[in-house]
Amino acid sequence: MSADLAARLGSGVVIPAHPLALDADGSLDLTAQRALTRYYLDAGAHGLAVAVHTTQFELHHDPAMLTDVWELAAETAAEHGSEPIMVAGLTGDTHQAVTEAELATEAGYHAALLSPWGMSDTSERTLLERAAAVAEVMPVIGFYLQPAVGGTLLSREYWRALFDIETVVGVKAAPFNRYCTGDVAQTLLEHDRWDQIALLTGNDDAIVHDLITPYQRTINGQQRQIRATGGLLGQWAVGTRAAAHQVAKANQAVTAGQVPLELLAEASDMVENQPRRLRRRPQLRRMRPRRQRSTTPTRPDPHRHHPGHRHTLPRADRTDHPSPTTLPGPAR
Repeated sequence: MSADLAARLGSGVVIPAHPLALDADGSLDLTAQRALTRYYLDAGAHGLAVAVHTTQFELHHDPAMLTDVWELAAETAAEHGSEPIMVAGLTGDTHQAVTEAELATEAGYHAALLSPWGMSDTSERTLLERAAAVAEVMPVIGFYLQPAVGGTLLSREYWRALFDIETVVGVKAAPFNRYCTGDVAQTLLEHDRWDQIALLTGNDDAIVHDLITPYQRTINGQQRQIRATGGLLGQWAVGTRAAAHQVAKANQAVTAGQVPLELLAEASDMVENQPRRLRRRPQLRRMRPRRQRSTTPTRPDPHRHHPGHRHTLPRADRTDHPSPTTLPGPAR
């Protein structure tokens, strides 16, 4: 199962990070949430990442709502019939992450993307212990998150130890740093499981560059080469059809051995056309909690009114909170 999943992840996938659709009162809009899922799959996405940063990590404070959001995306994907790769974003310390992994597995998710958000200790040892515990429940995708938004610098020794875990099927490199991205890629290239783990780009500032850049080396007389053939990005939450076309174009160019200048120009245009607020990477604004909650989830009450009851997320002041989610139209 893990081998098949790793092969799918390495086949040139476009996996958008799924946003959370809210109405004007800051409540979960189930109709819009389902429409977003259908939009991504109709636009050619090969998978969905749900309950990740783009979904808003505060969702993890409410296990019942978290489960509903996971189940809604999985049910909508099943109805669509395209069999996308379903990735569940997991947060918190080991106990919380394992409990969330169990809930995600029951909801039909295939892999976990591990985020350091909500952890009391983000040392490499603790991160590895958490990854190993989650990996006993479901396949794992490692995550190099940039320090500017809550990540931490990680050594090559960390990545080597992570890749030792047999059910690690992929790694999302999103440090927004070429040296750190190289650490991940070069360590994977040297590892015995180099051809069993998919490298995914998460670098919004270097998507095309990641897709066309191979890492290669001769090890023990064997020529090895790896490359990010696809990715998992919040940027792909809009313009998903264009993203799918771009990934396909980049992979075709590499296969042909010719990367056109137009594709490189497209890469620089993508960075230039990003909103300046994204390029400056400000401190992300969070929703205000309604009350203090434990960050350790418990299994939701099976007798709760589902899914018709009204979920309300913590609401920020109008000056801090964006307007309700607007469904993206077809990419041009």
